This record gives sequence, C-alpha cells and structure tokens, in this order.
Amino acid sequence: MQLVIVESPAKAKTIEKYLGKDFKVLASYGHVRDLPPKDGSVRPDEDFAMDWELYRDKQSRFKEIADNAKKADRLILATDPDREGEAISWHVRELLAKRKALPKEVDRVTFNAITKQAVTDAMKTPRELDQPLIDAYLARRALDYLYGFTLSPVLWRRLPGAKSAGRVQSVALRIIVDREIEIEHFKADEYWSVIAKLEQDGTQFDARLVKFDGQKLDKLTLGNEGSAKAAKKAVEDARFTVEDIETKPLKRNPAPPFTTSTLQQEAARKLGFSASHTMRLAQSLYEAGAITYMRTDGVQMDGSAINACRKAIADRYDAYYLPDKPRFYSTKAKNAQEAHEAIRPTDFSRDRAGSGDEGKLYDLIFKRAMASQMAAAQLERTTITLRDGTGKHELRATGQVVKFPGYFAVYQEGFDDKDDDEDGLLPVVNKGNAPAKKAVEANQHFTQPPPRYSEASLVKKLEELGIGRPSTYASTIQTIRDRNYVRMEKNRFFAEESGRLLTAFLERFFPQYVAFDYTAGLEEELDTVSDGREDWKQLLEAFWRDFKPKTEEVMDKKPSEVTEVLDDFLADYLFPERADGKDPRHCPLCETEGREGGRLALRGGRYGAFVACANYPECKFTRQFAKPGSEGDDGGQDAVLGEDPETGLPVERKTGRFGPYVQLGEGKDAKRASIPKDLDDFDLEWALKLLGLPRIVGAHPETGEEIEANIGRYGPYLRHDGKYGKLTSTREVFEVGMNRAVAILSEAANRKGGARGKAEPIKTLGAHPTSGGEIKVMPGRYGPYVTDGTTNATIPKDVKPEDVTEEQAIALIDARAAKGPAKKKGRKKAAPKKKAAPKKKAAPKKKASAKD
Repeated sequence: MQLVIVESPAKAKTIEKYLGKDFKVLASYGHVRDLPPKDGSVRPDEDFAMDWELYRDKQSRFKEIADNAKKADRLILATDPDREGEAISWHVRELLAKRKALPKEVDRVTFNAITKQAVTDAMKTPRELDQPLIDAYLARRALDYLYGFTLSPVLWRRLPGAKSAGRVQSVALRIIVDREIEIEHFKADEYWSVIAKLEQDGTQFDARLVKFDGQKLDKLTLGNEGSAKAAKKAVEDARFTVEDIETKPLKRNPAPPFTTSTLQQEAARKLGFSASHTMRLAQSLYEAGAITYMRTDGVQMDGSAINACRKAIADRYDAYYLPDKPRFYSTKAKNAQEAHEAIRPTDFSRDRAGSGDEGKLYDLIFKRAMASQMAAAQLERTTITLRDGTGKHELRATGQVVKFPGYFAVYQEGFDDKDDDEDGLLPVVNKGNAPAKKAVEANQHFTQPPPRYSEASLVKKLEELGIGRPSTYASTIQTIRDRNYVRMEKNRFFAEESGRLLTAFLERFFPQYVAFDYTAGLEEELDTVSDGREDWKQLLEAFWRDFKPKTEEVMDKKPSEVTEVLDDFLADYLFPERADGKDPRHCPLCETEGREGGRLALRGGRYGAFVACANYPECKFTRQFAKPGSEGDDGGQDAVLGEDPETGLPVERKTGRFGPYVQLGEGKDAKRASIPKDLDDFDLEWALKLLGLPRIVGAHPETGEEIEANIGRYGPYLRHDGKYGKLTSTREVFEVGMNRAVAILSEAANRKGGARGKAEPIKTLGAHPTSGGEIKVMPGRYGPYVTDGTTNATIPKDVKPEDVTEEQAIALIDARAAKGPAKKKGRKKAAPKKKAAPKKKAAPKKKASAKD
C-alpha cells in the first residue's frame, strides 16, 4: 500500500479518484503540531532549540495516519506547493519517525492544480523534502514566536490595556495609524472650477476653463468665490470658437492573471469580499480542482494553459480578439517565486464553477485569465480647445471613445480611489465652429485628505513595501481586527484608541521593529534562507542579539516613565491647539473652580491610558485617551452623574476591565450596567434607563407571557417564552412597541427554525448527502459545531468556524454519527468506605483521576 498525505479531506477525496486501488489518501487537516503557547518553546540559549506539540484535537486523526503508515510500503507527502505545505510534510515525517511508523520509502510530490493529469504527472516525478524551504519556515515561526512572547509581557506591564503585538501585524497597524495622522493634519484648500455647458449639432458637452486673462489655471488658482465669479462672467461674456482639435489613438493592454495579492484586491473592489473570505473561497475552488494553487506571486501561465486559453478565445470571439502571439508576463514584486503559476482555471472550457460566492470568485478568475491573452483595447482620445476673440480665455473639452473593445469585452480591472475620468462622448466639430453656450457654472471644491485604507489598498501597500507575504495578508488583517486595534466602517480601516497607543509605544521604544525598511529587509533575508543562501540560525541570532536587550531596557523602566515619554510623543494629538489661544494642557475644571497649576497629562490606569489633571486627587478631571481636546470626561475614570430620584443614591460612571459602566449605590448591593457604544450623548437619564433594565414591553397577545427588552453580551434583544429576537440599537430597547416586538420574535422563530433556536448560524452550507438536512455551522455553549439537524459534531479548536468547508462539515458529522449516540455520564458507584484507623482522623476521599 502507498499512503498519500494531503491537508484537507476535500483534497483527499478528489485525489483518491485519480489514483489506483494501491493508494490510500488521508488528510492531516492542516498543521498537525505547533509551538506550545508558553515560555521556552523556542530557546535561543540552546541554539534556538524548538519544542513542538501535537494539537490535542489531532490525536485521533494522527493515530489513524500512523496506523496506516505502519502498514504502508511508501509514504507520499502531497501537501501544498509552498512553504507551509513543505512544513506540514516535514511535521508529519518527523512525528511518524518519532513513533517508529515511518515507511522505508518517503517521497514528496507537488502539483499546482488538482486535476488527474497534474496529480498523475506529479506521482511520476517525486523529490525529497526541500530543507531550505523548511529552514525558512522554522526561521519565520521562531521569529514570530520570539517577537510575540518577548514583547507582549513588556506591553502588559508597561502599557495598560495592550493585548499583544506581532512582527508583521504591528507594521500593518502602523500603516493604518499613519494614514489616520495624515488625515488629522490635513488642511483643506478651497478651489473653484468654471464649466461651460456647450452644444453642437444637438449634442451637449462640457468644457473646462483652463486659461483666464492670459494665465494658465492650475487646480488651486481660483481659490475663492470672488475670482471664480470674475472668471465665470468672462466666460459668459465671451464668444468661443474651436481653435484646435487633437485626436490621439490609445492602446490599453490587459493585466496579467491573478496573483494572491491582486486576487484579494480585485475581489475586495468588485465583490466586496474580505481577504480572508476570498482565500477561503479560493481554497475550496482549488480543492475542487477548478483553479490552480491560490498562494502565488507568479503572473505567468503554463504553456499548455496559454494554448487552451487562446483556443477558448478563438472559439468565443472572432480573429480580431486573439493576438498573433501569446502574451508573456513577468512580475515586478520583490522576491517573487516565478516557479509558481498565476491563479487560473484548470479548464478554460469551463466558464462556471461553484455556486454563490464561490461562483462569483471563479467568474472573476476565469475572466481575468481569459482577458490576459486577448488583444489590446483600441481607444481614441480627443481634445477640443476653444478660445475667445482676445485669446486670453481658453476652454478645453476632453473625451474618449472605444474603437475596438479587445479584452474589454471580457474584463476591466478595478482601481482604488479612482480619479474622475473625462471619457464622455464629444460631438463632431470642425475648426472655426462656435458651439452654443447653454450655461456657465462656477463650482466650489475643497481638496480632500488621503483616503483611509480599504482591505484592497492595504494589501497593495503591504506588497509595495515588501512587508509580509501575500499568503499571510488575510491572517495579518484579521489579527489586528480581532484584537480591536482597528475597526471597519464602510469598508475602510479606522485606527482604534488601543491601536494608536500601541503604535506610539512601538514607534517610541521599538522604532527599528516597526520600520518599513527593516521589516521588508527581514522578509528578504527569509527568502534567502528559502533559497539556501543563508543559515536560518544565523538570521535568528542577529535578530535576537539586538531585540532581547531592547526589551529588557524597556522593562527596566517604571510605568510612569513610559507614560511620560508617550505624553511627550503624543502631545500634538492629545493636546491640539485651542481656538481661544490658551495652553492646550490647561485644565478646564481647575479654571472653573479657581485652582492654580491645573495641567493635563497622560496617565496610565488599570484598564488603559487616559488624560488627567496634575492636581489629582483635588481635581477629578479626566478625559478618555481617544477624545483629545474635549472639555470633560465622559468615560475615562470615575465621575458622578447625579442622584437616583427614587433612592437618593449616587449614580456613577466608571471604567472597568470590559469598558465603561454605570453604578447605582456601593458595595455588594450596588447595581451596575454596561454602557453601549452606540450612545453618543450619555447622561444621567440614560444611566437610569440602563440601570432599570430589563424593560417589560407587555404581554404577548397570543401566549399572555411577558415580552422583555434588554441588552446582553451580544447586543440588544427581545425575549419571550425562551425565544429571542435581535434589536438594531440600544435606543430600540426603550422604544420598541408591542406590534414591532411580536413581528421581530415571529421573524426570528421562522429564521431559526423553532422556539428553541437561540443562535444565528455562523455559516450555512449545502444539504448533507445522506440525511438530506441543511448543514449549518453554529455557535455553542461549549464551542462551535456543525450540524445537519440530526447529528452535532464539534469543530476542532485549530479550525475557525468561518473556514469550515462543506466537505469538512460532512466528514465531521459522519465521523460523529459513526460513533453512535453520546453516552450519558452516570454517577460512579461509590467505593466502599474504609474503616478509619483508631485515634486517627479519617482521610479525605480521593477524587477520581483522569486515568480512572
């Protein structure tokens, strides 16, 4: 028997169809082991020795692999053709050797597409494991571990509220924060444009004033309304004739097929997909054999694929759409692995694959690859220049037309923050024509700050800087979102308070390690390791030699010293210039109450940074870190909002470990309520409302049971007789009426399939092939699970519930069903009591050990 190891059950299922009966294909379900998340897993003092631990939930799966390996004559490691795939194969081999289950013959095979031809060809050309590629993986894994496990404790002790930092994530976060600072420092300039609405032979078109009173106009020349009105009047009073017509042919060539990075960018622009969602879909398409491997920075297609693509173009379009010679592309990306093909369909006769979002992504990949081998688009750009009789004023109209669509017939590339194109149609005019003037407009504009990053533009920026690798961008972005260092609004990244503070801390105390050129240089070194040109331990030694002393130096500082440095570093942000000209650090409360020396400064609290007065405790003024320049605290530290009119007890606003909250009374009997983020103007009235929850909406007209409105861990909700319904906002908790409440509960019950349903599915997949039930990924009390309505199966801890594929879900459900119904845990029969020895205290009963 020949045992083949791949990552996923879907891939295993597909490959097993292509191989004979002598082959058995098993899935490792991704990585089988990792560094234990504790100190000492990487030991620099022992030549960077590394401890590895088999994932707890992979014990039974790997036992199956080991049992089959003992019976196999040959082991074929067929994981993905990249660094991570090589690492998984290495881990499997090492573990099998440790268990003395390694067959005599061990081979490594790779294929770029899961097709019968690609798989069978790969089996004929095996190789050994690529040690330099494994070394590069070890170096990267050790670097990330040492960075995170050495720096994170420094953050916890010297930067209250910080969670952790990562080598690449910290730099990606800095890019977002830097853009936020650019936007804050941006000062808008006013400018005006003058547009003449003209008409020639029934066709209207616009012409812009480009020369006024003999002066060529730049974007900001007309900087106020007065100058704009003068220019407008001059255009209105003058008669313009066509002085020049310039027509230029333009040619646009298609973009190359997708790489990992460009696929993530284009899927974000055109389909609104996140980078992580795009990669999950691409993984499914790859495992189904629909596309080539989706982690690549190569832009070239295989020769046979180019021929197949050209044939597909010839079959669909006439000869004009097919260039005489094939197109060949080369990448401009740093350290690109040209050996890897671009992402393309495995079969160009198949224009559809998958359904839903998978189908949309495949369509994008198919069209981009098809267009890459098509003829250029032929355009014509026309510029019409009109002048008045004096020659002092000049108008210009620009437009373009598509003379031959070429690859436009299939695909056009999207752009981030695209400028307005002057591509409108223009009428046919001749020199000397005087188009009719219908109207003249003077329009006010303001220069705009640079846009915040979208996922697409952030990926593009990371790639341009050479930071990280395209295959890691999705996880990098997800990490900074999961840690709440950034938030997304309208598909744009906004830096959160914690992200801004962390970036300031790293820029001030660890500037080298968030520097773009340093991080990019480290990536280049890792690539030299993968090429076999550098020793991986020497790379780690050079990193650790500088990094460890730096962390110790910062750890030796007192928290107050760190805060003082950050106060100075962030002064422009925390204390912006005041409109009244007073000192930005001047305490408004001390001024009101007549105290001297009231000066504001950054302070570190148990739950994060805030701004406070130097006169504390006499002065109670505090301000949130995230609200520079505000005149009072609305959440930084303790503040009394007023008294409860019913009890006379004080109502206080406080900040705790999990955010701001209000408290009524003191001690054990105090009542508390968290303050939701969607309340802008928080005051005593709102505090009393929150403390009064739950609110009884009324009795349900059908059951007579009360409907309750409240705020829980997952937001505002309604509850009635064990049924739940979501509300859209905190305000709705206090405003929702009976009719609306009944409707929400009814919709929730229909959506969740009955009275007992309390949770929305994380993800819905297809029907189970045996039971026919709809497969859902659900959140559970003891962790996420998959279900077909009959059988529930726990999702392994190392698999994100959002990443679960239909094939994985079916495998988990089938495996759970095969074990039969779960046995109920009965109470163990008590062991007979031993007679106590005389004059001695009876020994306490032993608890049953885990081995019993």
